[in-house]
Amino acid sequence: MSVTHILGACPHDCPDTCSLTTTVIDGVATKVQGNPDHPMTGGVLCAKVSKYTQRTYHADRVLQPLQRSGPKGSGQFTPVSWDEALRDIAQRLHAIAQRQPEAILPYSYAGTMGQVQGESMDRRFFHQLGASLLDRTICASAGSEALAATYGGKLGMRMEFFAESQLILIWGSNSIASNLHFWRLAQEAKRNGAKLVCIDPRKSETAEKCHEHLQLLPGTDAALALALMHELIQNDWLDHDYIAQHTLGWEALRARALEWPPERAAQVCGLPVEQIRQLARDYGTTQPAAIRLNYGMQRVRGGGNAVRAIACLPALVGAWRHRAGGLLLSSSGVSPFNKAALQLPQLLGDRRPRTLNMSTIGDVLLHPGDAQFGPQVEAVVVYNSNPVAVAPESAKVAAGFAREDLFTVVLEHFLTDTADHADYVLPATTQLEHWDIHGSYGHTDVLLNRPAIAPEGQARSNAQIFRDLAAQMAQLDPAFAAPHFSEPDEALCRTALAGTAMDFDSLLTQGFAHIPVAEAPFAQGGFATPSGKCEFDNPRLAALGINTLPDHVPNYEPPTAAHPLAMISPPARNFLNSTFANVASLARMEERPLLELHPEDAAARGIADGDRLRVFNARGSHVCHAAVNGRARPGVVVGLGIWWRKQGANGTNVNELTHQQLTDIGRAPCFYDCAVQVERLA
Repeated sequence: MSVTHILGACPHDCPDTCSLTTTVIDGVATKVQGNPDHPMTGGVLCAKVSKYTQRTYHADRVLQPLQRSGPKGSGQFTPVSWDEALRDIAQRLHAIAQRQPEAILPYSYAGTMGQVQGESMDRRFFHQLGASLLDRTICASAGSEALAATYGGKLGMRMEFFAESQLILIWGSNSIASNLHFWRLAQEAKRNGAKLVCIDPRKSETAEKCHEHLQLLPGTDAALALALMHELIQNDWLDHDYIAQHTLGWEALRARALEWPPERAAQVCGLPVEQIRQLARDYGTTQPAAIRLNYGMQRVRGGGNAVRAIACLPALVGAWRHRAGGLLLSSSGVSPFNKAALQLPQLLGDRRPRTLNMSTIGDVLLHPGDAQFGPQVEAVVVYNSNPVAVAPESAKVAAGFAREDLFTVVLEHFLTDTADHADYVLPATTQLEHWDIHGSYGHTDVLLNRPAIAPEGQARSNAQIFRDLAAQMAQLDPAFAAPHFSEPDEALCRTALAGTAMDFDSLLTQGFAHIPVAEAPFAQGGFATPSGKCEFDNPRLAALGINTLPDHVPNYEPPTAAHPLAMISPPARNFLNSTFANVASLARMEERPLLELHPEDAAARGIADGDRLRVFNARGSHVCHAAVNGRARPGVVVGLGIWWRKQGANGTNVNELTHQQLTDIGRAPCFYDCAVQVERLA
């Protein structure tokens, strides 16, 4: 019997990016565990990835190329050979590109966060083709661009130093479910006397275990942050020297904050006034104070402004002077990867294709094309994403993918809602079967993923599939015969580090390496902004039509008589978007699609726990079951996601109800800015 242990990396930066150890016995992966030698992972994995072998060896996995044999959306396919599939795909894409390359759209996101399988050979292929570009906004762009407008990039505290904080605000994050290793550090701080405060519209598993929970209304985070500033000013809980030396726009921000006394914010946020005052007192008088901000709170119309407002707080109290003080939303700005070498944008030449927003894919696919919008999309290639399930206003998304004249290719592990609409489904490898290299937005390490097993069936890595497509295209267009279209996956891992200080050989040996980052990155200022300061007031935003100061921006959809409930749709604890919804052991833990209601809202509608119900608005309706479990606040319902549409009782999921309007900053979706009504079904 041959037993080996292969070092790898989790494909999901959520934001932990754990280091993995896969046990392989006679060529079969039997166990996936956290690498005990990686300090941030500490040998511990979430419930989802610890069951990763169930995904790799799933009975429903697609293991050979499939060609559609029934109507779009029917999921009816017949097997074909790789040669036949690649040849036909190449010929059809080439024919469209000859007429109008921008009629071809790649659609991908974070099914894997790896640099090689996520954004290397695919980008080269589409750049050479001249296809439309994709604005990849669906998760984090509102917060990311807002953070860059304030700090100059996706930068912040080092996660490990939260263990030394005396006050931790966990804002817009269910850390127990999605940031397990941060939670371990927060617990260490708690044992050492730190106070933990959770700010979240839902009484999450994390909120239950914090000392204090501010259960504010969705979309009101900026109002709360401004009220905290008001109290810091009124009580002079300020670091005047840090403000003078290392910030820009203080007087303007001060005037804005003084418009937001706690009484005003309490009305907007639906919070007790004293709870706001107490949080300001704690934040203004406790050092070191740290904020773990996550992306949940930016999925509303004013999400970018909210991130900007919260990001200003540490500079006001001088929290950045301490390595255990400040804020962390994303640390990916320190990533060393040579993306230009991986993606080769120069293959575009002088062409400047249009950019289409992935968050409005429903409207994009249904648009007939015109002089303003550009040509109608005639072909879409989907990989690392399941847009029919995860994109907003999914009835439109499904209708767009159901177009018989839309040529659709999907690289997948399973017949997802999106794959059901494909003309070709190409079997992709899982993380245990390919090379890749990863960063993280939660910590500051680089991780290497080595293949632990040979690909199951006929599966090929994403990079290999685009490499093979390029070889077919080369018979039609000699430009695709260039050497950069034949670079192997392991070599692409090395290319990702070309010109950086990271040593690939040490990654091969250890599986991870630390990026050199200062312990307290902004202790002496040195922000990455043009001014070198924390920019409370950013004049460059004016050119984008954005208020240069952070402010509270009300939701698109406030409750109305017809739709009186605000709905948010965070991930269920055992799912990560739609990735694990078909893993039986995890789906059993979630039981079925649920809508959490406050007991008052349930009683007013004659709804009891477990009842079948319909949640609806003008965009559609979704049938699920009631969970009257004490987690929702009055006036707010929580549609836990993301189940596949075909797992829903009426063939829908919560995105049947969400809309395609975009955030104030970052052009991102407003998943948690959604008004609905609920009724009990017999």
